[in-house]
Order: sequence, then C-alpha cells, then structure tokens
Amino acid sequence: MNQNKVVPPDILDDETSTDMVVREGSDVTLRCSATGSPAPNITWRREDGQQILLGNGEKVMNVEGAHFNITKVNRLHMGSYLCIATNGVPPSVSKRIMLIVHFPPMIWVPNQLVGAQEGQLMTLECLSEAYPKSINYWTRENDEIVPQGGKYEPILLDNNYKVHMKLTIHSVNTSDYGSYKCVSRNSLGDTDGSISVYAIPSGSGSNSNTGNDTKYKGKLRQNSGNNILEGNQDMLKERDLKLRSRKKNGDGTDDYEDSSSTTRKSSVLLLVVTIILTLCLNHRLPFRTLHPA
Repeated sequence: MNQNKVVPPDILDDETSTDMVVREGSDVTLRCSATGSPAPNITWRREDGQQILLGNGEKVMNVEGAHFNITKVNRLHMGSYLCIATNGVPPSVSKRIMLIVHFPPMIWVPNQLVGAQEGQLMTLECLSEAYPKSINYWTRENDEIVPQGGKYEPILLDNNYKVHMKLTIHSVNTSDYGSYKCVSRNSLGDTDGSISVYAIPSGSGSNSNTGNDTKYKGKLRQNSGNNILEGNQDMLKERDLKLRSRKKNGDGTDDYEDSSSTTRKSSVLLLVVTIILTLCLNHRLPFRTLHPA
C-alpha cells in the first residue's frame, strides 16, 4: 500500500548547487537533487526566459537531467538558472541558482580617429565589458585623468557587465586636440582604448550637413537651378564694378568707349556682307564669260 503512495517533489538543498562564481573559460557543472514519488524529473531553464547556450554553440530553451554541464563557460552564460522538479504530483518545486562569470575588462573603440573644428561640441565613445564591475574613466597623453565638470562631461551607461563610455567636450579649442584614452579596470586586470582628436580647418566643409546642400567655399546654398543664374549675375556685377572703378579713376574711360564703338562698327559691316551674299544667291547675278579672240 505504501508502494502506491504518491509524494510531491522536494529539492534536497544539501545535494543541490548554490550560487556559483567561476572564471571565464572554465568548465561548470550545476547539480540538482530531488525526492518524491514517483521519482521527479529535473529540468533546467534560464530565469530571464532566454535560450541556454550549450558548449557546441547550440541554443535550447531547457536542459533535462540532474546534472547540467557547461564547457568553457563565458559571459553569455552568466545569469540565474531554475532547477525545476516535477513528477505529476502537484505542486512542482524549483530552486534558483545564480551563475556569475568573472573576466577581466575588454574595450572596443568604434571610432579611433575623430575630427572637430574649434568651437564645436564633440563626443568620444568606448564600449567596455568586465565583471566584477569595472571602474571606468578617461585620460589624456600624460595619463592625467580628464576632470568631470566644466567643458568635459563623462557619461557612463551601465547594463549588467557592459558599459557604454562617452566623453562630451563642449566648445573644442586647440588644447583639446591630441590623444585620449578610455580606461577600464577591475580586480582581474585593466585595459584601455585610444582615440586621436585632430583639428578640422574652419570652412573646410568636412562637417557640412548631408542631403541637398552644397558647399561653396564656406557659403551654403541650396542645390537648385537658380545657382547658375546667381553665378552669372555675380559675374556681371563683378565686371560692372570693375569698369565703374576704372572709369572713376580716370584710367579706363577711353577703353570702355572705344570698345563700344568698335563693336557697333563690326555689327554694321557684318550686316552689309550678309545682305550682299543673300542677293547673290537668290537672284543669281549674271557674270560675263570672256572668250579668247
């Protein structure tokens, strides 16, 4: 009669793993033991609902068995896991086991070369990963820490073991050009990434807006058909101003008048020649042929 008795599952804490802290790259085994009648089944799931990454690169929603082996654990394995025991007799039970993965800092620099004009606002960026959580800061060429406040505005966007580092520099001047380092440090090590800031000459157009705008030596105009007309008008205005200036100074009046007179004479001569040729072709004026005596 005792053999037919059903007992809901119960997890044995003494034989089940507790929260674990491991170094990245090591092998890990999570254990979960439970009693009950019938014998419980053990299932492992991530508490956050994400897929579990296996050693062969495969991703699954759950893993069956009392032992959960992870080969060469990495930071993507970090998180809370649930050991769930079920045997068809309610209620099911579970235990939460936290897996913490330690690794030294790593840094990625999206842009290692950044240009800016004097007076501009500029932002430098680095991406850092580390656990335990790292200390993050910015330095200059002489390893002097960039101060917080004033024209310098360091910002840290923290997400678990990931940190997005930003350094905003307000109103760039000549002293701000040069090399910067984003530094990340924890108990396992430290690393840094370098960014070089160079000067962009004023009016070079390197920082011009994209789209339909066109740069003309520092003068911004919309790129349309009116540009040609505006250009011709500018040329005519410039020529007229030169001629007026020469006339005012008394050294260009004769040239200006002679040029106009010569142009009129050439036009009259060309008109006379055109009329004569037209008459010859239309009326075929007779030409006398001379015969030898």
